[in-house]
This record gives sequence, C-alpha cells and structure tokens, in this order.
Amino acid sequence: MKSFGKLWLPKRLKIIVILLLVLWLSLAGLATYTVRQSFPRESGTIQLPGIKAEVTVRRDRWGIPHIFATNSYDLFLAQGYIHAQDRFWQMDFWRHIGSGRLAEMFGSSQVETDRYLRTMGWARVVQQEIQQMDAEMKANLQAYADGVNAYLKQRQGSALSLEYAVLKLLNPGYKPEPWQPLHSLTWGKVMAYDLGRNLDREIERAILLKTLTPAQVEELFPPYPENLPTILPGFRHERGAQKQAERKLEITSHYSVDFVTKALESISKPMLALEKLIGSTGVGIGSNSWVISGKRTATGKPILANDPHLAAQMPSIWYEVGLHCTPKSKECPYDVTGFSFAGMLGVIIGHNDRIAWGVTNVQSDVMDLYIEKVNPNNPNQYEVNGKWVDMQLVKQTIQVAGSEPIVQTVRYTRHGPILSDVAPNLKEFNSTQYSNLPQNYVVALRWTALEPSRLAYAIAQLNRAQNWQEFRTAASNFDVPAQNLVYADVEGNIGYQMPGKYPIRAQGDGRYPVPGWTDKYEWQGYIDFEDLPQSFNPPQGYIATANNSVRSEYLYVITKDWVYGYRAKRIVEMIEQQTQPLSVNDIQQMQGDNRNLNAQTLVPLLQAISFNTPQLQAAQKLLQDWDLQLGMTSPAAALFETFWKHLLADTFHDQLPQKYFPDGGDRWYAVVENLVKQPNSNWWDNSKTPAIENRDYILRQAFTEAVAELEQIQGKNFKNWNWGKLHTITFVNATLGKSGVAPIEALFNRGSFTTAGNGETVNANRWRANKSSFQVTDIPSMRMIVDMANLDNSLAIHAPGQSGHAFHKHYTDMIAPWSKIEYHPMLWENKSIAAKTTATLKLVPK
Repeated sequence: MKSFGKLWLPKRLKIIVILLLVLWLSLAGLATYTVRQSFPRESGTIQLPGIKAEVTVRRDRWGIPHIFATNSYDLFLAQGYIHAQDRFWQMDFWRHIGSGRLAEMFGSSQVETDRYLRTMGWARVVQQEIQQMDAEMKANLQAYADGVNAYLKQRQGSALSLEYAVLKLLNPGYKPEPWQPLHSLTWGKVMAYDLGRNLDREIERAILLKTLTPAQVEELFPPYPENLPTILPGFRHERGAQKQAERKLEITSHYSVDFVTKALESISKPMLALEKLIGSTGVGIGSNSWVISGKRTATGKPILANDPHLAAQMPSIWYEVGLHCTPKSKECPYDVTGFSFAGMLGVIIGHNDRIAWGVTNVQSDVMDLYIEKVNPNNPNQYEVNGKWVDMQLVKQTIQVAGSEPIVQTVRYTRHGPILSDVAPNLKEFNSTQYSNLPQNYVVALRWTALEPSRLAYAIAQLNRAQNWQEFRTAASNFDVPAQNLVYADVEGNIGYQMPGKYPIRAQGDGRYPVPGWTDKYEWQGYIDFEDLPQSFNPPQGYIATANNSVRSEYLYVITKDWVYGYRAKRIVEMIEQQTQPLSVNDIQQMQGDNRNLNAQTLVPLLQAISFNTPQLQAAQKLLQDWDLQLGMTSPAAALFETFWKHLLADTFHDQLPQKYFPDGGDRWYAVVENLVKQPNSNWWDNSKTPAIENRDYILRQAFTEAVAELEQIQGKNFKNWNWGKLHTITFVNATLGKSGVAPIEALFNRGSFTTAGNGETVNANRWRANKSSFQVTDIPSMRMIVDMANLDNSLAIHAPGQSGHAFHKHYTDMIAPWSKIEYHPMLWENKSIAAKTTATLKLVPK
C-alpha cells in the first residue's frame, strides 16, 4: 500500500503535542503501562460470546498463530479476534482508506484524500457485492466481524493499540466503530488500486506529449524486449488463434491515434494535477514466483516459491496464520496455512493439505480514461452518440474531526466517476483555444474494480481446493486485482493460470485517454476465462513469473506496460543453469540473488572508456572482476548504482519534466539498453550546453560524478565504499510514523537497516533514482518456499514482524533474518506445531 499523504499538523498543535508527549514519556512507569496494556493475551482461557465450541490458538516463537476449531464459524471468528489482538490499528486505518473516511480520524488534513476516495466510491461497490453474495460467504464474513467485535468489547482506547493514546491528543472524540463485512471487502479495492494503476502510465504519456514528439515518447516506453523471457513461451489457445488475424486487422484499421495525441497535448496540465492527487506510482513494483516440477528437484516433488514486492511499511502488510478444522469435514473444509491480510478472512498466499499457490501482479491494463463532452447549458449532462444524457449524482457527507461535515456530490458518466472534479486545476484550464477538445469536458475513469467483484469467493475456494480443477474454479473468481497464479500439488503437478477481468476494447489498446462521447472506444465485454493463458505440467519442468509478459503474441490486450522481465530472466537462468536437482536450499539462494543484469549491459561499455586520472582508473578497475552482485558490503555495487543514478540524470533530465525524471527501474533498463546501441542519439546530447554530447561523453561524465559523490560520502579509499550503507531501509508506520512530529515518529518507526540488491534484482529492494537518496522504498514483503514432498520442510519470512504493537517483541524480530535471506519453519503437522508452541490460548463459549 502506498501512503495517501502526510498527516499534516499545524505548527502550534505540533508544539503542544510534543510537550504532552515528552511529559507522558517522562513518567516512565505510566508510559510502560500504556505501551504494554495493548499487548495481546496469548495464554490461558478467554470467554467469548457467540462462539459455539472451544477453539485452541497455538503460537510459535515468532508469534505466528495456528487456530484449531471444530466449525467454520468459530474458525473465522477466531481469525478475526486474533487479527484484532495483533493489528487492530492497522485494520482500523485500512478500513478508513477503503471507505474514504480518513478525515474522521485525522481531521482536515485528509479531506482532499477523502474527496478523491469517495469519488472512486469503493464502499458503494462493496455494498453491491454484499447484496449479491450467497449465504455461506455472508456467514463467513459475519463470523470474522463477530470475532473482531468481541475483541473491541473487551478493550478500548490505548488498550487496543499505542497509536490510540497518541490519537487522543489530536482527536479526543474518536472511538472505533464495530467491524462490518464491508470493512473486510473494501481492502480488496485498495489493493486493486495499488496493484492495478496503469492509469499512471496513461497520464505520464499524456504529459510527456506536451514537450516530446510521439516518437520520442514511444522510445521511453519501448515494447517488451524479444531477448527477455515470457511466462508461457509455448502458449497457444486454439479458439483464440482462430480469431487472431481478424482481431489484429480491426485494431490496425480502426484505431486512430491522431485525435488522441492532439487531445493529450491539450490536457497535459490538468492531467498533471490529477496525477498529484493519485500519489506516487505503483507501476514497476512487482513480485516473483516460480514453481519447479519434480523432474528438476531432489525430492522428485514440486517446490513452489513466492515473494511479493510491496511498499516497505510498519507493521507488515502480511499476517501469517494457520487455519485448521478439527476434524476437516464438509461443514468445516479448511486446513491451510500461509499469509493473510489483517482485516480479511482466510489465507491469501500459502498451502493447504493438497495444494500450494503463489501470486504475482499481472500489471494489467484495466483502467481507461475517457474525455467526456459536457452540455454547456447543464453541467450535469454529457454527450453520448449525439444526445445529452443525465449524469448520475451521488451525494457524500465527509465527517471531519474538529470541523463541520463537508457535503460532496460525485458525478458519474456511463464510464464511471468523474476524476477531474477532484483535480482543481482542471477547472482553471481554458479549453476554448484547443480545436480538438470539446468546449466543455471532464475526465472519467472506467476501471474493473468499480464493478462488483468475486475476490472473496476466490480466497475461500483457494483455501479449500484439493486439485487443479478446483484451483481453476477458484481462479475464475480471482477477478480484481488480476494476478498470475502458480500452482503445485502433492501428486507432483505444477501449473499456471492467469485469472482476472480484462476489457475487450472496440478500438485502442488502453495506452492513452480516448473520446467518451462515441461508442468507438467502448469496452465490449471481458476476456472469457477459458481464453486466458494457462499451463499444466509444461515440458520445461518449471514456470516462472516476475510480472513479465505472458507470451509474445496473444489475441487480446492484457497490457502494453509489462514489467520488462529482467528478474524473470535471472530466475530462468538460475533454474536452467543448475546441473544438480534443486533443493529448498537452492531456492533460498535464488530468492537472495542480487545479480544486476543492467550492469551486464553497461559495464563492458565503461571498461572500454579511457579515464585520465589515477583515482578514476582505480575505480574503473573495481568493475573489472565484479560478479555483478549488488551485495551489502560491495564497493563495486555502490559505484555502479551511483553511476546509474548520474547516467539517467545526465541523459534525461534536460528533456523531461521533473515529475517524470527516471526512477531507474526496469523500463529504464530497457530504454538505455536500446539507447546505447545509438551512440549519437539526440537523447545523449545535453540541450542546455552548446556542445553536442554523445554516448561515451555522458558515460564518462556520469562515472566521474559517481566517483566524486562516493568520495564525498564514504571517503577516497574505494575499498571502504559500501552499498548497504548507502542503500538503507526504514520501516515507517503508515499513519503516525509520518506525522511530522519527531517524538511520535520515534515511537513507531524502526531503522535504518542495510540492504542488498535493487528493484530489478531477484532480491528486489527498490530505490528510486529520481529521489535524493538510495533509501529503499519497496521490498520483498514476504518470502515463502513450499516443499510438496514434505510440507513441514517449507519455509517463510516477512518483515518487520507479526505484531502491530510498538515495543512488542514481535514488532521487529523478523527484520534481521529477512535481511539475511533467512527463514523460519512454516509449521504444518500437528506434532510439529505442538512441539514448537510457546503459548496456548483457549477461546471458549461464554
């Protein structure tokens, strides 16, 4: 999840809060009591109203609970209760994001965020989902809510979490409301937004067209490279292949770029305003997963690995849990362990007694911007095929802590909410001077997540699936956000399925905003599930996904903005280069790999350049025998990554707006890989100098600047240069950890810690070249390795820890092993769980 903006406090209020906090902290005994009273009770017996029979919760040394219940209601009630014990502040914050109600907690600083979120309208969509839901799904969601509410009845205020003690200084009247099934489901919308925002690329291309030619923009968004792997290199769907030729013809002959290009040039300024509301991009953040058949493993059974890459945050986005029916039966069919989201029932990623599954983001293009003509005589009407049609108007009341409520009217066209209503600069923009735009216009969003979803069904079905057919049934409901699903089972099978809702467009490919007043660019439906890419026991004996392209040619447009496949290439290399059958230990080493394939392209060019000072020549020799691994203590890694930052700045900053300075991720690997083959390209020339620079000039300049920066930061002795000391991570609390009040931030944030890798190594600790430091922004949020030959031999880790309570022993205890690519056992068999139990809690009927 990305932050939705800093929680701003007025200067005077900051001073008051600091004084109160210092006073409170000075009373050490009171502070210790306040901190500890929110810690969960992990042993003994607790009576709960509504529970049907005794539930046992066993925790191991990492605080990971395994829940044993005799029926589904009690199982999910207990999961809700345990989530609330460890993570209620996080759950409370997330549900306020999902419903656009942050101002209720944090006051007027979050009004504009709420206006944007209410315009998206996730809570309204979820209400439709609940109305369409079957009785079993409703009952399970209600059981989970009952468990959360049972905990809320036992505790209030700072006894729930330390954050409430601080919030009381800012918002004395705030009290958490009871949990509802709606609150569980809105989190799926937030994750879909975070993982599916190809909208950012659509906007970026629009803005760049203001100063660059279409050809230049296309150079900055190159097609997927032919030398990088696809997920299913041999995939062919016969029914789709039959229609492929005519489909290509339709796109080629009817898609007119002319209008779109001119329109985008016209509205680039208001789209930049819209981008400021949306926040930092999620594009490029990815995940790794791979599954290896028994043909290639030491045990003769599959091994499945997964490590999703998400923003670094405190607490962890993941909560590890085991859910066990005793006994497993038709009424209670769950026996599963893995990673959940606090606030949602079930296990998102993990394994049960028969199958294992992992996920990576497809990066699908499921968001389209439509430019709508508005009636100049009636702002609530828009044109559809030559006729004025009434917009749908929905009034929203935003409650604001410490202020009067704000009433907002959200306007909808047939495509979706009008986002330009929450981008003030759009109202200031004068469109009359542009002949290609309507006199009056707005910008609306169509997005798959703004329609009812069946994701909740998919999670429950995955948790109880016993074979490939049941897995695919579950996958058919995994619609939003669209994910690559990899599969393994105890029988020795492996598989891949791409689920999701993908629009079939009458024209266009979703890369640019399009006219909304005609049917020419309408969605004609979604790709049929049976036409989506899948594979079962492929001949190569493995399947690897890293947000890369699914295949070179496919009937429909999934996206034109795939992650470029450098991580995928390295994973495939490591699998295919193994001369011995692979073990779990080999998979650990793969997940910790830091080889930089960008250096593979650029280091030979640097080696060919002559430098005229001993210091630069000595620095150049650092790269001579470098293994291209971005290790924590590596001087060569520090040098190369610093050089990469300067190379991008020296090459592109003179021609791009600051908002779109290169972030150094996979797209820029591909851009520069193409560009170095053109030594005299105009991109190399610095437009701000009278000279005409070429490739080698810029390479030499960037390398010289990198050496100078490292000498300043880490000294002239290059042996002391250290990538990990530059490339650090701080785990930041998503709310009060960004308050701007140092004593408050110190309570909840932890760091900094040294890290290896970068965003495009398999060990993907991303830093951004357009920021002022090498600070890590996104990480492998968890790592999981499942051994289908012996489920008790499976391993996992996530960071920073299980607990959401500051100063609890499980708040940060996984950071050290996570950073060293170490793991804890993923306990499975009852005897293993019992042997490793450090605390046992009984939940009994009241």
